[in-house]
Amino acid sequence: MIRGEITRLCDLSLFKSQNMKQKLVFATNNDHKLKEISKIMPEEFEIAGMKDIGCPAEIEEYADTLEGNADLKARYIYENYSVNCFADDTGLEVEALNGEPGVYSARYAGEEGNADKNIDKLLHELGSTSNRKARFRTVITLIMDGNLIHFEGIVEGQIIHERRGQDGFGYDPVFVPDGYDETFAEMPLNLKNTISHRGRATQKLISYLEGLSA
Repeated sequence: MIRGEITRLCDLSLFKSQNMKQKLVFATNNDHKLKEISKIMPEEFEIAGMKDIGCPAEIEEYADTLEGNADLKARYIYENYSVNCFADDTGLEVEALNGEPGVYSARYAGEEGNADKNIDKLLHELGSTSNRKARFRTVITLIMDGNLIHFEGIVEGQIIHERRGQDGFGYDPVFVPDGYDETFAEMPLNLKNTISHRGRATQKLISYLEGLSA
């Protein structure tokens, strides 16, 4: 159990779709994230978002680490809905800014979490700095039958001077991963999923889940 007061586990037999795929709840209301991860997960798993289980909550992310925030979201779903679930948190860590915005990436320019304002602030803080090294880091927390496990994915890259691309979300229009010329916002989704921080963390999650059913 993740806490002593939890006395019930997810009954997987009640949480199956009619086609017998096993469902996992992804603790997010972000349709972009849900779409990305749904495309990566193996066919035997069906990924549901918070809206799909009738969860209207905006789970407050008050931890000071990515791991802490991912834990908060996964625990909330597991403890209130008794379903196996996972959550993620992602930070953009910029070398010239001493790792900022980091855990505060989504709210870098204010609590409203406006992506365009976040990018504007990032580019302003970097200015003409020649060191544009940065990395995206994602931590996924899985709670499976009361057991909590972390998976981490990292991708190194550079922050460019102006936005490029119409796809993706967050800081994708200004992040070019090492070894590529395109920003994440310019890449096809299948390529981004292969090399991205979230994709890499998800692949570790998938390997773990496949190991359980082997």
